[in-house]
Amino acid sequence: MARVRVGRVGEQIKKELSQIVQSELKDPRIGFLTVTGVEVTNDLSLARVFLSVLGTDEEKAASLKALNAGSGYIRSELGKRIRLRKVPDLQFKFDSSMDYGSHIDSLLHKINQEGNPNV
Repeated sequence: MARVRVGRVGEQIKKELSQIVQSELKDPRIGFLTVTGVEVTNDLSLARVFLSVLGTDEEKAASLKALNAGSGYIRSELGKRIRLRKVPDLQFKFDSSMDYGSHIDSLLHKINQEGNPNV
């Protein structure tokens, strides 16, 4: 039962975070980013937020730095929107699955072209 609640809280945090980042944060360092997932610990004290950021490595690092700098504001906004006794600490991480997927896709495309030169 508690596992279900943790999952629901994670999904709610993901939804609200996406909205906060896209519409309310005005930091120019934040590029085009997507919240791809949120993992919440069982005691709801920590939320690992996984992000996909478009751009160079420098732009990704700048976006992460801006989010960490604005985490206090983000937590206060989450506290207003989600009714929890204590809003979890936010830990932002890059989600490399999109990059990995595009890398695999390009490899498959290359193999397909080598095997069938008419494509």
